[in-house]
Amino acid sequence: MLLKREILEAIQRGEISLQFRRWTRPTVKTGGTLKTKLGLLHIGRVEQVSPDDVSLADARAAGFADLGEFQHWLASMKEGPLFQRIEVSFRAPSP
Repeated sequence: MLLKREILEAIQRGEISLQFRRWTRPTVKTGGTLKTKLGLLHIGRVEQVSPDDVSLADARAAGFADLGEFQHWLASMKEGPLFQRIEVSFRAPSP
């Protein structure tokens, strides 16, 4: 799962706790970790959801101002059969 630096920094500050991805197959799993440029992320629950089930609270937890901004981002994503809701948190900085 590739994340832009600005997203990683917001996760590190605790401002973002969710990510959404459309995949052919998941690349992270519940309880796992992800090594990034800023450090190690903890992957919480990973679940398949419908984009229509994303709430305003979910959109905001993912760093979007509102559902309209989330929908605009979603329209720019590549197509894939799995839409995943991924809980993320910062675990440790890079050594």
